[in-house]
Amino acid sequence: MNELTILVIDDEPQIRRVVRNALAGDGVRVLEAGTGREGIDLAAAERPDLVVVDLGLPDVAGASVVREIRKWSSAPIVVLSARHAESEKVALLDSGADDYVTKPFSAAELQARVRAQLRRARTAPAAAEGAPLEVDGLRVDTARRAVARDGAEIHLTPTEWDLLRAFVAQAGRTLTHDQIFRAVWGRSPGDPQAYLRVHVANLRRKIERDPVRPSLILTEPGVGYRFRALD
Repeated sequence: MNELTILVIDDEPQIRRVVRNALAGDGVRVLEAGTGREGIDLAAAERPDLVVVDLGLPDVAGASVVREIRKWSSAPIVVLSARHAESEKVALLDSGADDYVTKPFSAAELQARVRAQLRRARTAPAAAEGAPLEVDGLRVDTARRAVARDGAEIHLTPTEWDLLRAFVAQAGRTLTHDQIFRAVWGRSPGDPQAYLRVHVANLRRKIERDPVRPSLILTEPGVGYRFRALD
């Protein structure tokens, strides 16, 4: 992580210290805010490369902070949450967050999640332009609608292709069942979780080295899926 600014919004000084110690380093500047309003103002003034925000702030709900920042910033947002309700996680992802880390968390877990979001931010322009993308030996060429692993072509059905393209476009980001369903099937009726369970299983059988222990399409229980950040 070089020449980066990371903003941490949390009312607990000890949590801010843990996050700062985990993320600060050469070329990384960590800014801190103790309230939601202060965090929004700092985000607007400093335009950080990534924001870490606590869901339970004293003055403004964390989800509201996410929505406010998302109005004018595309920087990755990682939410810290001591709450475990799946509905809350889904709501904050739908409001514009990119990922979440549940308290208590390890420094290693937070670092991994942040690295994944920063990689996603860097590779997003390439994905938008249709340049071939690679991860763990899997090559995805969106312009040619071609997929290969270690040089061997993989045949995908139209639905599997649309699903893979939706994942690759947001690689590293946790997507809810509804977000993925809308990206692939639009507003069609049906149970997103049931649809996805079948199609994700089929896609895993074709692109994963070991479909039983997938390393590309990761399940976020009760919430959705996260495609591994691109190399």
